[in-house]
Amino acid sequence: MASGKVAVIRARPWAVACFLLPALLLLGALVIYPIGYSVWRSFFDASGDSFVGLDNFKELFTNDGIRTALQNNLIWIVVAPTVATALGLVFAVLTERIRWATAFKLIIFMPMAISMLAAGIIFRLVYEQNPDRGVANAVMTTVHDTFTDGSSWPDAQPRPDGPIEAQEDGSYVLLPPAEAGGTALLPLVAVPQPELEDAETAAVPEPAADAVTGTVWMDFTRGGGGTPGAIDPEEKALAGIAVEAVVDGRVVAEAETADDGTFSLPAEADGAQLRMAADNFSAPYNGADWLGPSLITPAIIGSYVWMWAGFAMVLIAAGLASVPRETLEAARVDGANEWQVFRRITVPLLAPVLAVVMVTLMINVLKIFDLVYVIAPTASQDEANVLALQLYLSSFGADSNQGVGSAIAVVLLLLVLPVMYINLRRLRRENAR
Repeated sequence: MASGKVAVIRARPWAVACFLLPALLLLGALVIYPIGYSVWRSFFDASGDSFVGLDNFKELFTNDGIRTALQNNLIWIVVAPTVATALGLVFAVLTERIRWATAFKLIIFMPMAISMLAAGIIFRLVYEQNPDRGVANAVMTTVHDTFTDGSSWPDAQPRPDGPIEAQEDGSYVLLPPAEAGGTALLPLVAVPQPELEDAETAAVPEPAADAVTGTVWMDFTRGGGGTPGAIDPEEKALAGIAVEAVVDGRVVAEAETADDGTFSLPAEADGAQLRMAADNFSAPYNGADWLGPSLITPAIIGSYVWMWAGFAMVLIAAGLASVPRETLEAARVDGANEWQVFRRITVPLLAPVLAVVMVTLMINVLKIFDLVYVIAPTASQDEANVLALQLYLSSFGADSNQGVGSAIAVVLLLLVLPVMYINLRRLRRENAR
């Protein structure tokens, strides 16, 4: 049969050419010509008139922005396919042991139906710094606040030119020393009115001969008026503030303000410096700066894994269905536990499928563009840069240089070729079996 086909091709080469010609024309116009033009254009300057040789390729390794993009691409190639494949393998194995496996696979695979642009917009919102808008930081702050008490009044500040002075460690110190039998007034300002809605009216404590008493309150009257440094009617108390009496850097007594803002320290506080601890005014925990320079690349990789772990799971699950059950049962009968069965039998038998998934994802991450462009804010885009995005910026950005852009395209092609070669060799080996 094979020799008969060869004879037909040799007898009617014009017929074969007619069938192949449309495909060859499309292949040449859409693949061969763009590649050839990019290679040719990479040897010319920005205008395309002057031949510069390899100068554009030298620019790739001397320009800081392009080098960062190259480094990030290497991180993407190593981390993203590995994590996505590992999660896909775990999901594929676990779905065999649950009743609603189809529904679970559908949920995990569903992000594949979302475009990269839409996924980028979603995760731009997920990674928002403000916990009221960003889901990631909302979860982190909720967990953090469950186990850690927040500060009482994070916005409170000393009144300018007042008796209280802010220290480098964030604490506030009353400058006049405390006196037993006297009343220490600690006025603060800058607390937003919504935070004071449930606060009681500040009170003046009764002096005690053997104690230091005082009040911490919001020294501000709505609508203006009032006397600075004095407790005026309707001014609100600041409850729950820790007040410490400090002598020679040592805390000799401490108290906490009551609901009406008053506190009382024992006689040991006589002559001490009154200090409101920094913990009372520390800024609230707002989670991680996901879109900042240090976390932007891992954050974007996380969004990519969210999309492509379902793809890996489906392919690996298909390969897992062809694994001989007799082999697995024989290993269990011989005394192997589930981890040993997974590591020594399941994974080796799935090696060809895992290789397919890894190679496919490696080729895919070399072309990553949408997620980086949409998720990374302008301030962090340089740190999140990748070659595909840099190709676009170099070719069509503010200071466009299509010579450098073409050089980046050639480098991307050279990076993809080894991975494609490995994939082709694997396919040939499988076809030869």
